[in-house]
Amino acid sequence: MAGMTLNDYLQRVQNALYNQNGEVLGELISFRDPHVMSSRLMLEKPERDVERCVDVSLCEVIAGHLRAVWAAGSGDCVDAWKTQMVVVQAVSRFMQELKEENWMLPIMYSACLDLRLFALAADSELTRSGTCKAGETLEKAAEALMSCFRVCAADTRTGEDCTKRWGLLYLVNQFFKIYFKINKLNLCKPMIRAIESLAFKDRFSLSQLITYKYYTGRKDMFDSDFKSADATLSFAFQRCHAGSRKNKRRILIYLIPVKMLRGYLPKESVLERFNLPEFREVVISVRQGNVRLLSETLVKHESFFIGAGIYLILEKLKILAFRNLFKKVFLVTGTHQIEVTLFLQSLKWMCVEDVDLDETECLLANMINDGRMKGYISHAHRKVVVSKKDAFPPLTAC
Repeated sequence: MAGMTLNDYLQRVQNALYNQNGEVLGELISFRDPHVMSSRLMLEKPERDVERCVDVSLCEVIAGHLRAVWAAGSGDCVDAWKTQMVVVQAVSRFMQELKEENWMLPIMYSACLDLRLFALAADSELTRSGTCKAGETLEKAAEALMSCFRVCAADTRTGEDCTKRWGLLYLVNQFFKIYFKINKLNLCKPMIRAIESLAFKDRFSLSQLITYKYYTGRKDMFDSDFKSADATLSFAFQRCHAGSRKNKRRILIYLIPVKMLRGYLPKESVLERFNLPEFREVVISVRQGNVRLLSETLVKHESFFIGAGIYLILEKLKILAFRNLFKKVFLVTGTHQIEVTLFLQSLKWMCVEDVDLDETECLLANMINDGRMKGYISHAHRKVVVSKKDAFPPLTAC
């Protein structure tokens, strides 16, 4: 394949087109296929040769692909991205011409994936040279992908087996990867609605469903919908192939904070198995109510947590650490009427800065309101009167 001649390549394309073999055509325009290594296919102007051998309906796609092979072979990632934009738009038109058919979806998959990857490389190159802002190239790639999305979404009258809407989830996952990269999560909402409205939304391939759940789970987490985030990320983790340790670890980076915020602390064995030592002291500090250790740990692993986009989520764990600290104060005093000053002293002992009685009362009031503590505050006497039964309910019940 790496030494494939142009005539051989074009003949294979034409045969696959004649037989409506989308899988083979998808490989023949994919940059993960060995044919892209052939120097004989690196043509700056392949249009005339393509028109001579390939049906006119696919000429623009194949000619564009060969130009992209030439650009990539020349090391010009920016030109490769621009050419791949043309390929995706040509694929969109090709799909639109074929009514009530979806055999060509693998062609779209290959073209769209390569566009995103070329856009990543081009964005890095153009940002480094100061030619454009970070993410600008990826946004333009998303606009090109939208042409395919519209064709698939509009195919509502075709029977379920032949509808192009089967291609929507693959496209949505590509959009997710772009939008998360450029930090425009608000653009994910219409994508999610498009998938959730499908009658066959649970019948996509497992690999695509796992990717979808992973990104929707992350979005739920950033929207503070931790119950939904727990469900979707757990789906992704449990169904991810056991041998895909890298992907399982990636999911756990978001699932662990979500689980902790819902009162479930991970076992040490899980952190060791998936090489996540950054969370070890986070778990210990929350369990012990050690606010000082939690703050130190967040600073210690700041770059990792910020890089993963979970630093502010982990900051929310402080309220759980406060709850466990206050529970210790309650157990030590052995009474159901506790001076607010004792809680204040425990906070100062944990090096919580700039806190006074009023702020301590406010913290206690929020805990009572959230159901993390049962009781009431007597502001006049500066005391907290806690319930004689389940003064501190299990975190999983809150």
